[in-house]
Amino acid sequence: MTAQLILVPRISTLPAHEAKARALLRWLVKSEIVEELPTTCGQGGDGMAYAIGPGARRIAQRPDLLPYGQLHNGLEIVTRRCIYVPTKRFLEEAGCPQCRQEIGVPLFDSLEAWWPGETDVFACPECGFEDDINGFLFLQPCGFSNLGFIFNGWAEAGLRESFVEAFAERLGFACAQVRVDI
Repeated sequence: MTAQLILVPRISTLPAHEAKARALLRWLVKSEIVEELPTTCGQGGDGMAYAIGPGARRIAQRPDLLPYGQLHNGLEIVTRRCIYVPTKRFLEEAGCPQCRQEIGVPLFDSLEAWWPGETDVFACPECGFEDDINGFLFLQPCGFSNLGFIFNGWAEAGLRESFVEAFAERLGFACAQVRVDI
């Protein structure tokens, strides 16, 4: 089984998301975290991704668990609106940051309007508080955005908090780390 670690900005519609994706990729390549040219080391779509580089050891919590030599070890960058949630034992629980009430069912039902871009916001059915859907509280890490960075096979190794902070700073938004088991 392969587990993906996905970094997702905590904003539904990241401005200039394709330019930010290219800038972050350049930074990751320069840091030797991933290779410069895509190869068939991905799992989604056409299978193309940026293979793991030697610098990944510096940013992993457990470098010995990085997927060197594995078939799927690359970084895929998604530049379309997607929902990133754990695939196993996902509880679909969410809370309102204002009233602290459980609102998971209506929030996840609202994704039918969020997905096609009809809205970025969700209104709490309990108190009326409105915010970007990423502003609500989730029991398990998940993300909703037009940009996602999928690190195939990296979940067991994890990412150092200092790297995630530097990544978010370059992106301009905090990021959720979502684990997806495939």
